[in-house]
Amino acid sequence: MWRRFKRDRSGVVSAYIVAFFFLVAVTAPLLSKVYGKNPTETYGLDETGLLNEFGYPVAPNGGISGRFWFGVEPTLGRDVLTQLVYGIRTSLLIATAATVLCVLTGVLVGVTAGYIGGRTDYLLGRFIDLLLAFPSQLSFIAFTPVVYSLFVSPGKETPTSLRVLTLILVLWVLGWMGMARLLRGQVLSLREREFVEAAKVTGASPWRIIRKELLPNLWTPILVQSTLMLPSVVTIEAGLSFIGVGILEPTPDWGRMFANGAHYYESDITYIFFPGLAMIIFVVAFNLLGDSVRDAFDPRTTR
Repeated sequence: MWRRFKRDRSGVVSAYIVAFFFLVAVTAPLLSKVYGKNPTETYGLDETGLLNEFGYPVAPNGGISGRFWFGVEPTLGRDVLTQLVYGIRTSLLIATAATVLCVLTGVLVGVTAGYIGGRTDYLLGRFIDLLLAFPSQLSFIAFTPVVYSLFVSPGKETPTSLRVLTLILVLWVLGWMGMARLLRGQVLSLREREFVEAAKVTGASPWRIIRKELLPNLWTPILVQSTLMLPSVVTIEAGLSFIGVGILEPTPDWGRMFANGAHYYESDITYIFFPGLAMIIFVVAFNLLGDSVRDAFDPRTTR
């Protein structure tokens, strides 16, 4: 598999790009310190000459200069580069945590339903169908404020930590069903194979059969589905923040940068250009990586 993957140039390049984004997210404080800026300081309000009387950068191209590499934000004059770096960190933290929980839950429910079968399979299958019946986007928008209200009194501001945990919870509860349904079908096929029957004859316990016989044959769909799930969760989280039910100011977030940039793009497109370009590169790279991983795991495919 590793040899097949290394021969796929698009997959290798995509892997480097994805690793770069995660490296940026992990080292965001260090990058900010080296760069000499922070994402919350309002340079345009504290210093004269950066913004004009309308709140837009005086320098061309959104205020891009040797001091502000990606320019400054209109109105407040915050540094765009540090906003983007910390925004990537926030979005990837939420998306990665939600994806890991979705994968673990999907594996647990899917393998359990497929291997045990019978009434257990029927009940879990109907529960998955019930959750899949909810319209995903509307459910994300509707359930997120409901969870906020359970922990915060009316009129009080929701802490950022609670917003992060709520987003992870909602994305997890409404995101694991596809993985579970996929693995259930795989296990239903695998449990009738000869090597599983042979393990039963030798007296192996169900846990040992699942761990030693089934899971090694499920790594391909698990890994492929995970690489396709994470960029989807990133865009969903950004969309929730964009409409105001996710991360709010002053916490940097990809979705909040899009929301702010939407107010300024007609007069200055620079502020929304860099987060938009970064989002496109990340999602495309992750999708290409998922395709390459799938091809590397499946020896029947050719490129």
